[in-house]
Amino acid sequence: MMSRPGTLALLVEYRRDLVNEQTRLSNRLTSLLKGYYPQALRWVGELTTPPAWDFLERWPTLVATQRATAAELRAFYTTHRCRQEELIAQRVTEISVAQPLTRDLAVITASVAMVKATVSQLRVVGEAVARFQRQIEELFAQHPDHDLFRSFPGAGVALAPRLLTAMGTDRGRFATARETQQFSGIAPVTKRSGKSCWVQWRWACPKFVRQSFHEYAAQSIRWSGWARAFYDQQRQRGKGHHAAVRSLAYKWIRIIYRCWQQRTPYCEETYCEALARRNSPLAKMLSAQTAE
Repeated sequence: MMSRPGTLALLVEYRRDLVNEQTRLSNRLTSLLKGYYPQALRWVGELTTPPAWDFLERWPTLVATQRATAAELRAFYTTHRCRQEELIAQRVTEISVAQPLTRDLAVITASVAMVKATVSQLRVVGEAVARFQRQIEELFAQHPDHDLFRSFPGAGVALAPRLLTAMGTDRGRFATARETQQFSGIAPVTKRSGKSCWVQWRWACPKFVRQSFHEYAAQSIRWSGWARAFYDQQRQRGKGHHAAVRSLAYKWIRIIYRCWQQRTPYCEETYCEALARRNSPLAKMLSAQTAE
């Protein structure tokens, strides 16, 4: 029987595959709606959620939507947990005065057929993502390192299990944080030939592990003060968004590795105090941000 850590590792990767499929389908749906019914993109909400699917299945064209009464529209939004009266009133008014992008029946008929097919696929994939997430949360909650990986700012229900599986359960697997950085592909490769020297992307690595650290670093910018300061610092030095995020991921791996080795949850306050003791430029940036 597959071990629980092995099950969790596969579940988080398969869930990500399903999310990628969900994104592909929602992009297709966006493109279809822009071609004949662009107003729906404002009225249905997030295309990967049940309210959007229900709206488009019930009213797949502007004409169909405008045939609905104001009471029916209000009831729909209220039933789907949109209870902002001002927003509902605005949408009802917009629907009543909207003009069609096209009246070409060939375009509309074919587009509606494809929209319905895409919505049905999105519903299946969305429900599968939810089932995977419930399984992941159940296994993650039982893991002895649950509290440790949940402590990282911004990790959340999706990224915390991915960080856990990226590090694994064998604490002798990596002798240093540097080995983790290299294994994951976050550490770049330096090559030399004669007097030439250049740095390039590390291709030989587990792509999902690299993606997990990269996506976590990007998410942490919203939740960690020093992470935001570090990202801003990298951008000020001329790095692009993804290069700055990779640099931040490189730094996060050192922190994650140490917490993992010591079996100690992360503490933002403790880390910021350490930055201040070392007179780190990041500490000065944080103080400046606090003063503002």
